[in-house]
Amino acid sequence: MLGENIKAGRIRFTTDSLEAYGQRDVIVLAVGTPEEDDGSPNLSFLKAAVDNMACHIDQSCAVVTKSTVPPGTNEKISYWIHSLKNPALKIEVVSCPEFLREGSAIHDTFHGDRIVIGAHSKEAGDLIEEMYKDFNVSVVRTDIRSAEMIKYASNAFLAAKISFINEIANICERVGADIEEVAAGMGLDKRIGPQFLKAGIGYGGSCFPKDTKALHHIAEKVNYQFDILEAVMNVNDRQAEVLMDKARTHMGSLRNRKAALLGLAFKPGTDDVRESQAIKLAKALIHEGATVHAYDPVAMRNAKKELGNAVVYSSTIEEALLDSDAVFIVTEWEEIIEYPLSNYPLLMKEPVIFDGRNCLQMEKMEENNLTYLPIGRRGFIPPIS
Repeated sequence: MLGENIKAGRIRFTTDSLEAYGQRDVIVLAVGTPEEDDGSPNLSFLKAAVDNMACHIDQSCAVVTKSTVPPGTNEKISYWIHSLKNPALKIEVVSCPEFLREGSAIHDTFHGDRIVIGAHSKEAGDLIEEMYKDFNVSVVRTDIRSAEMIKYASNAFLAAKISFINEIANICERVGADIEEVAAGMGLDKRIGPQFLKAGIGYGGSCFPKDTKALHHIAEKVNYQFDILEAVMNVNDRQAEVLMDKARTHMGSLRNRKAALLGLAFKPGTDDVRESQAIKLAKALIHEGATVHAYDPVAMRNAKKELGNAVVYSSTIEEALLDSDAVFIVTEWEEIIEYPLSNYPLLMKEPVIFDGRNCLQMEKMEENNLTYLPIGRRGFIPPIS
């Protein structure tokens, strides 16, 4: 798609600030806002981009912030711009947060749920709505601070659904229920919906962890105790230990055991390992004295930046499984889901599967006589013959 549009002259790239920002009706800011140690977003990259942009604006225009920023940030952006520019120029700052999923951004752009536009003036809001009209997506018009808050509130709510279903999964194991059936029954309620009710070892990535921490920091700054959000984050941190607890219970000591780790990205469809539960699990296994052999179709280069040489990086699933004592499935890549189950007992010392994403079929485990320990489900341990 990018190649086609470059060839057609509809998109081009430049490092020339004057060429980029001169004679523009709309300028979009899409700069990263990584988290600080206290959970607040680092706005230094955004500030640098604004300063560079403001020095080269030569006409009235709208500046649109796509970056995820705390309420009040767009007002700061407006101040930064106007402190550097001729006040005669009318420069409107508009908040238009993005809601794209990593690995699905192109699809989500054309099939979004809504476009949120927060603006002080109707004229600026109308301009941005016009820009998005061909996408045929519902538009929500609001004030700037509400638009900024919508992004944080949305991600925090989705994170809460994940932590909630993981808590239910942990109870299901203790009472003999099946989380897959429970989630299916819940999801049919239109007030709840089926999305984000997939139990596992918790959420990761560049958005949910960062945005929940940022929202918690926002609440602290206004002296509000956000109890639910604290619980969401605590549950997610704790959920990362679930597979380790299962491994200790089933296998005893993990020292000098070979563990195959299938999946390193925080989810399929991306090479992003930021806040990946697979990275946390790898470190926990290493701490317990296990030798970790990891495989991921695209994320191993990024994982190596986090894990260094503490992990053996396998070029295939077979290589990771060979002579292993247990396998941990942490990223539900299609390649991993579709991998022939008959190969597990042929390659492994003991075909023990810890499924952190509940992505394999229980019936197939029983058919292949494999020890299978998922999350929130009864699992299967072959009877001793």
